[in-house]
Amino acid sequence: MHESPETSTLRVHTGRRRLLLSLAAALLLPLATKPAAAADKVLRIGVQKYGTLIILRERHVLEQALKPLGWSVSWAEFPGGPQLLEALNVGAIDFGTTGETPPIFAQAAGAPLLYVSSEPPSPRGEAILVPKNSHIRGITDLKGKRVALNKGSNVHYLLVRALESAGLKPGDIQVVYLAPADGRAAFDQGAVDAWVIWDPFLAVTQHATQARALTDARGLAPNRQFFLASRALVQEHSDVIKLVNDQIDETDRWAEQHQPEAAALLSASLGVPQPVMAQALARMGYGVAPLTPEVVADQQKIADTFHALRLIPSPITVSEAVWHPGS
Repeated sequence: MHESPETSTLRVHTGRRRLLLSLAAALLLPLATKPAAAADKVLRIGVQKYGTLIILRERHVLEQALKPLGWSVSWAEFPGGPQLLEALNVGAIDFGTTGETPPIFAQAAGAPLLYVSSEPPSPRGEAILVPKNSHIRGITDLKGKRVALNKGSNVHYLLVRALESAGLKPGDIQVVYLAPADGRAAFDQGAVDAWVIWDPFLAVTQHATQARALTDARGLAPNRQFFLASRALVQEHSDVIKLVNDQIDETDRWAEQHQPEAAALLSASLGVPQPVMAQALARMGYGVAPLTPEVVADQQKIADTFHALRLIPSPITVSEAVWHPGS
């Protein structure tokens, strides 16, 4: 069967149109799939029930800052620094924040982490608490008593230093290792005689029970907050780390200058009364910066102390786990 000239011409044009459409689709396909590929780049951040990262999460500014780089963000909450860094160790998160002690234990355990920045000291933000009617009046009175804390957390070093200041050793007390929620329950029920804890749990307990602080960390421990990341993330995406550090610092500056607003934001997020959050925020250190030699030396002192007490099995060199931007 012969085609008419008109039918033949139409078939040629249709074929050309299909060819052009196919070529256009092939050219546009990478552009169409680029957002999907970008969505696969997820920065997994570990947070605790307080601090700058919670404020950063609630303000939703990090997501906007990372979007041009093709990254999204997911958030996971942990009861304490040791649990958070264990998640980082097994690859469940990429980035997080803890106090000064958890990274020591994590590095000693071989976790692939790097310190990427830190906040200034906040020694008023952790303390050794006793019930308001307790007969314990000083650190020396803790001898033989039951003292609760989250093992490997920032307050672990505070307890060691406080005992040392009173001529006591960890073996002179009965240490009870409990996560914050369990520690609070044991404290309220009288199952322990003292509790070593940090903000906001510290502020919450003081407001709710009028618990007395035997001592805070002033003159004993710096109580810095550190931001840590997996070595893989730092090595492969240092631009992301720099951007995150910038956003944390900006959030810190905002919170320092807008403490009532920051307290209201944290109160709504955590279900903690605003005056309690205001008290905790007043005890924070603000501003984020790379680790200085002084900060590294303070961390090394903690590591050496824990090794001497056989709390970590072998000595570590903190500087080996510190990221140096631009290097």
